[in-house]
Amino acid sequence: MACKIAVIGAGSIGFTRKLTRDVLSVPELAETQFAFTDIDEENLSMVERLCRKDVSENDLPATIEATTDRGEALGGADYVINCSRIGGLEAFRHDIGIPLKYGVDQCVGDTLGPGGILYAQRNVPRILDFCRDVRERAKPGALLLNYANPNAINTWAAIDHGGVRAVGLCHGVIHGHEQIGEVLGAASKDEVDIICAGINHQTWYVKILFEGREITGGELLEAFERHPEYSRTEKVRIDVLRRFGYYSTESSGHLSEYLPWYRKRPDEIRQWADLSSWINGETGGYLRVCEENRNYFTEHFDELLEADEPPISPADRSSEHGSYIIEAIESGRPYRGHFNVKNSGTIENLPPDCIVEVPCWADRLGINVPRLGELALQCAAPLEASINVQRMALRAALDGDLTLLKQAALHDPLTAAVCNPDEVWRMVDEMLVAEAEWLPQYADEIPAARERLENAPAPPMEGWRGGAPLEQPRG
Repeated sequence: MACKIAVIGAGSIGFTRKLTRDVLSVPELAETQFAFTDIDEENLSMVERLCRKDVSENDLPATIEATTDRGEALGGADYVINCSRIGGLEAFRHDIGIPLKYGVDQCVGDTLGPGGILYAQRNVPRILDFCRDVRERAKPGALLLNYANPNAINTWAAIDHGGVRAVGLCHGVIHGHEQIGEVLGAASKDEVDIICAGINHQTWYVKILFEGREITGGELLEAFERHPEYSRTEKVRIDVLRRFGYYSTESSGHLSEYLPWYRKRPDEIRQWADLSSWINGETGGYLRVCEENRNYFTEHFDELLEADEPPISPADRSSEHGSYIIEAIESGRPYRGHFNVKNSGTIENLPPDCIVEVPCWADRLGINVPRLGELALQCAAPLEASINVQRMALRAALDGDLTLLKQAALHDPLTAAVCNPDEVWRMVDEMLVAEAEWLPQYADEIPAARERLENAPAPPMEGWRGGAPLEQPRG
């Protein structure tokens, strides 16, 4: 079953290699042609060398080509995987650092909040470029697998404005599923059946079956509260479970960014965070980890290239959805996972045009989506707020509409809990000027934004390190 898989943003350290090994763990996909593309030739070359090493050491017939010419890479592709980070770590630093000066404390900053909204402005035009190349260069009907954040907005842009088949993929549901299995005493998550429904990074475990019966919210709450680790590290998720009756897919650090209650008061942020791991709420934690991983990869590349890796095998296959979807479509073996797809009535009390994360099946017919009915009202309410921000951010990115961009930030739940309107306007101006090189649709707005900043008062929390900064860098 020889097929071609193109990877955009293939210079992503670790992720491209993981996905490549996942695909090659499927015997029928051993002859896959991989085409890697990235604008960073050095990173692209390093990842290519590592993946070629894996193919060679496992004596596989797969081929790997790498090029900075995206159109060439996508030529004849059956599948296109997007794991790009538009603006790289430089833009990411602005996404975290500038809002912090206005009191907006983000742990991750890649989905909502000012960081996620500006990330969308950088992404959407590029997503449309990628989709154009898919239409013009890939095989007819090629499937775009989007891993890049903000996942929902990127997938929304690809489906509604890119004219391609697309699905958004994320591992949040899987990680929470593993936690639920652990607190219930299951030997593995496979003993626990789940149905999740919501939007990416705000998805709810709406049904949990274990040992032949449905687990109630109260039972799950008791199980998490008595767990020696999660009772300490998942404070936000457990508090939401206590008040809503449902557990959310994302870590406390991530979830706290999408709600207006947990990161709004500087002196209270720390009580919801645990600094044993960045994902539990550390201020700018994901940025720090990305920078450290990048530095390690660059400094230790020769060692990575010489290291003995375990043979590629199904036993070492990761839980990332991508390879399983490709396997299902190519082989006909069905795969069930939670994917990001067009709602179109799947969740009845969320807007039909939005992107939802729901259980889906993949097989030779493609991606199949069931109808789930309504979400509980308390679960749907915060999603509606987030979807409205997503919709405004998407439209602003498409049209280069600065007023709408500022209105999107104004309606963001965390930003609204922290900033007054004047501060939101100034913060967005500052982010726009700092990130101008990645925002061509706003080129005409930059001079005026820069002039407004020259006469603006200093940000209200200039120099603040956040409510949960890591005092000592980790080794």
